[in-house]
Amino acid sequence: MPLLTRAESAADRAVDGEPPPSGRRPLRARVATALAFGLVLLALLLPDEADALTPAGFVRLPLEAALGVAALLLAPARARRVLAGVGGALLGLLTVSKVMDLGFSAVLARPFDPVLDWISIEAAVEFVEESAGGAGAVAAVAAAAALAVAVVVLMTLSVLRLSGAAVRHGGTAAGSASVLGIAWALCAASGVQIVPDTPVAGGGPTSLAYDRAVQIRAGLRDQEVFAAQAAVDAHRGTPGTDLLTGLRGKDVVVAFVESYGRDAVQDPQYAPQVGALLDAGGRRLREAGFASRSGFLTSPTAGGGSWLAHATLLSGLWIDNQQRYRGLVSSDRLTLNGAFRRASWRTVAVMPGITRAWPEGDFFGYDKVYDSRNLGYRGPRFSFATMPDQYTLSAFERLERARRDRAPVMAEIPLVSSHAPWSSVSGLVDWDRVGDGSVFNGMPGAGMPPWPDRGRVRTEYRRSIEYTLNTLISYMEKYGDDDLVLVFLGDHQPAPLITGDGATRDVPITIVARDPAVLERISGWGWHDGLRPGPDAPVWPMHTFRDRFLTAFGPRS
Repeated sequence: MPLLTRAESAADRAVDGEPPPSGRRPLRARVATALAFGLVLLALLLPDEADALTPAGFVRLPLEAALGVAALLLAPARARRVLAGVGGALLGLLTVSKVMDLGFSAVLARPFDPVLDWISIEAAVEFVEESAGGAGAVAAVAAAAALAVAVVVLMTLSVLRLSGAAVRHGGTAAGSASVLGIAWALCAASGVQIVPDTPVAGGGPTSLAYDRAVQIRAGLRDQEVFAAQAAVDAHRGTPGTDLLTGLRGKDVVVAFVESYGRDAVQDPQYAPQVGALLDAGGRRLREAGFASRSGFLTSPTAGGGSWLAHATLLSGLWIDNQQRYRGLVSSDRLTLNGAFRRASWRTVAVMPGITRAWPEGDFFGYDKVYDSRNLGYRGPRFSFATMPDQYTLSAFERLERARRDRAPVMAEIPLVSSHAPWSSVSGLVDWDRVGDGSVFNGMPGAGMPPWPDRGRVRTEYRRSIEYTLNTLISYMEKYGDDDLVLVFLGDHQPAPLITGDGATRDVPITIVARDPAVLERISGWGWHDGLRPGPDAPVWPMHTFRDRFLTAFGPRS
């Protein structure tokens, strides 16, 4: 009987991935087991939010470890290896998901959505390609894919190794799992926190898996929800004669300032300089006969996804993911651009950030789309920006407003000089010297981003916002007249690296005009006088702007 028992024990160990003992275990086997334990423990404790990625964020009890050990010890011997392999693979996938969450929370201030966010990965690759070149993008994608596969494989092997150790030392493993489970239950019941806002019995992979299931269900239903929202449109059938009557004869420019958020005008790191620039710019514009009003809009995105904010403002629908964006551009929704076009304006898009075909332009209702390929720029690139904002506005003036015998023009112009990674901006030159942009040759062009130097990157961010705002003010001084109305706003707040954690999604919006009748139309909005909205300025969801704008500048009853 003892011989049979030893044989059965050896067979169990073989099934669990461990060879029969042959004397003293080699040191390397112990090291491998210790490394496997460390990897699995790291996966169990790893936070899924960037602001929790501190030593305090790891002060938790991993309930899943106790549950895993119990499942292995209770499972039939020949099922243990399958159970451990499947569990390890799932833990590896959840770990990759946590890393995705960390990246998204650091850049976009929200977790990764497994249904709706794959296009965001494509956008990230394009960003790397635009900033660091094609080779850099290929290398980044290859490294990320290899790392993801390695995590899943190593996690699976680690759990298999630990499962063998747990079975060999069943009594010790069962006792440790029981103590861990009881400690977790007591801490959960009493809400123990060694570090504030970090429950010792906090959520782990099980909680993350549940959250992912909820996300997937919501993502699959979102298309139906969005279709119902899009079906409601008070202006769908409004004839052109009844649209935008309060702006007849005016050129209207809607300029998006990349990464221009509430923090730029209120955070003590940026507000003194940016606020001083806006206040001085407001005085300069008043001396030139202009007036302005400012408020806040809440953007559907943060840190990136500018096109979602553009679509939200122009369509009057909340576009916070790519699935909604694709649904929008395949619909017949009346956009703000389309309303101007229906009312006999010439509508154009000046898109310096677009470097390839852009079929969505047909949906938005443009008569003409200018992009980086046909704006005639002959100067250097400045980091992500294909051209300085001053050239973009100068080209619009030359190509559209300087034309003779033309209809009033409505233009959407996303300005990109303040786009991440904030490594370089051009200087402002005399407008008469801008020409084809060759005047910018010799200025510091694309350079290495200042990351991870947080102090420097925040300084460069502020400088880029100041440059774009100063360019807009200077543009109005140079080319503004009684028939030009400028609406400029931020598309979204910058990444948490700039704002810190917990920032709102609010962005400033300002309307500038010389004709008093224009601003009289929005007198009931409660917006603040000047280019800088105060802390208590009205805040509207961005998707409400289209209807408010069309109503304010429509026929008066």
